[in-house]
Amino acid sequence: MILVTGATGNAGGAVVRALLDAGEAVRALVRDADRSPLPDGVEAAVGDMNRPETLEPHLDGVTAVFLLSGYDGLAGTLGHIRCAKVERVVLLSSSAAPGGDLSNAVARYHILSERAVRESGLAWTFLQPNSFMTNTLQWLPQLREGDVIRAPFADVRVATIDPDDIAAVAAAALTSDAHEGRAYRVSGPESLLPADRVAILAEVLDRELRFEGQPDEEARAEMSEAMPPEYVDAFFRFFADGEVDESQVLPTVEDVTGRPPRTFEQWARAHAEDFR
Repeated sequence: MILVTGATGNAGGAVVRALLDAGEAVRALVRDADRSPLPDGVEAAVGDMNRPETLEPHLDGVTAVFLLSGYDGLAGTLGHIRCAKVERVVLLSSSAAPGGDLSNAVARYHILSERAVRESGLAWTFLQPNSFMTNTLQWLPQLREGDVIRAPFADVRVATIDPDDIAAVAAAALTSDAHEGRAYRVSGPESLLPADRVAILAEVLDRELRFEGQPDEEARAEMSEAMPPEYVDAFFRFFADGEVDESQVLPTVEDVTGRPPRTFEQWARAHAEDFR
């Protein structure tokens, strides 16, 4: 049995599907079973990662756990996992973690989560992915309004990754001891500007879409409506100041899974109906 936390999110949901496809038994941690639809065959487990005691009853028979970074109760959760004799954990971290910069609010919670896992005594694997292709869904309100997409960091190339490819690496690490003690940086197969992604989406949707880069001031104000100021600063440091480089195309997905990661066009075609 494999326990997946964050099981209804972009990454966690993909991990659930990948494990099911591999024939594994999956227990999905959710906060509300009635409001968290899960695929057939998945066992729902109600709990809250910020309250480690709620996880303990669901660890019986679990051999591996997929974890997300940043929860207040992570140390307690890891203690329960260790006591339950779980064989290994796979932590979804970030491309910002290898830099080790604790002054950056986003990098900090990933770095501290990795540190807690390392110190837990459990066998571990870290996944440090680039930005998700699913972040493109943030453009949906603009697509409903017209054919102009405005987005920040217009001159920054990113090798975005399909969460399904992150999940394929996670599934391999959750089901084998061959990946223990490894920190995997994970990317997609091509380094694209935001304008490149808009052009690909235009072709997939058969629409005359146009990209406009947002001035930093406008982007900062918009981002501040959705996240705390220290996180806004963190993302500006990553991309405007270049403190994190997500442009490099890495071989990790193919090395681990034996197949290349999906291109942005392949992802966009698979999700075309989500944009219509």
